[in-house]
Amino acid sequence: MVGAGQLARMTHQAAIALGQSLRILAGSPDDGAALVARDVVIGEHTSYPDLASFAAGCDVLTFDHEHVPTELIRKLAADGHAVHPSAEALRYAQDKRAMRERLAELAVPIPRWSPVSTVQDLAGFGERVGWPMILKAARGGYDGRGVWLLDSAADARLLLTSGVSLIAEERVPLVRELSALVARSPYGQGAAWPVVQTVQADGICVEVLAPAADLPAWRAAQAQALALRIAAELEVTGVLAVELFDTGRELLVNELAMRPHNSGHWTIEGALTSQFEQHLRAVLDYPLGATGLAAPAVAMANVLGGPAGGPGIDERVHYLMARWPEAKVHLYGKTIRPGRKVGHVTVLGTDPAAVRARATAAARYLAGRDEP
Repeated sequence: MVGAGQLARMTHQAAIALGQSLRILAGSPDDGAALVARDVVIGEHTSYPDLASFAAGCDVLTFDHEHVPTELIRKLAADGHAVHPSAEALRYAQDKRAMRERLAELAVPIPRWSPVSTVQDLAGFGERVGWPMILKAARGGYDGRGVWLLDSAADARLLLTSGVSLIAEERVPLVRELSALVARSPYGQGAAWPVVQTVQADGICVEVLAPAADLPAWRAAQAQALALRIAAELEVTGVLAVELFDTGRELLVNELAMRPHNSGHWTIEGALTSQFEQHLRAVLDYPLGATGLAAPAVAMANVLGGPAGGPGIDERVHYLMARWPEAKVHLYGKTIRPGRKVGHVTVLGTDPAAVRARATAAARYLAGRDEP
């Protein structure tokens, strides 16, 4: 696995149960996965010699992020390495313009959008869809970075002269955000987890609720079928997260991620097969696992670094376990900074409101934001 963040750390844990050894390419020995895995190689994901040396002897190469340059992934495949997902698939998660163009070709419902490079381009698009609107960097950006809410074309004058490739999108009047998480193997087998609701704050996912409340069965099935169709059309191998806007009338595709995803962390305890085990099954072309819920209601809350001071996180884990013994804690081995995603808490139960309240309270306490 190229990348040594929390996704690689949790994939490593899943690999152990499958009798597999996960080799990890880390940028630093202090990366979250590098702290726990045995087979760690230090190198750069933008260096072909580092990638090729790392891949030598691996059965399959996969990723915990989408930042490896496409041309390097193609070269790895040309040199005989098995790479999943392929460069041809991964480009649609790396480049928002390419993704929007391909989804439009497939008649997949998406927000109205346009590439823009000048103030005039942006003003013309604003006349068609109205203000305010969304401006996005076509490449890079996550957790709210690389996304701007504009009230006028003049607001983007500096961005439009920065050399960054940009796309503009209409601001969608949405009821909530959903995520349809699926997996696909090279054999072509697909599997879909229950559709979940994701709750955002300042562009960062703070909660995931499984299953999404008050989502009609036909609408959930529609979202799963759409995600499976996208995975097949783009020939994705591994886990694919399809982020959706629910407008109350229709579902619109917002983003794609071709790797384990924050909206699937709840599956570790909350589903019969976790997204991390499933990703390994998929890229190794094993039969895929069952994806049903392990409990009627599951809530996952991210632990975002809070203010300095007060008890350390180790002491807070102790008190959390006493106060919320049903909560499952996952810490990522990261240095704590305000707002940084350093872990998550999952709670299972029968009452959606109760499990959500407990997961959120436990995560906020662990981050030092609240006292119990």
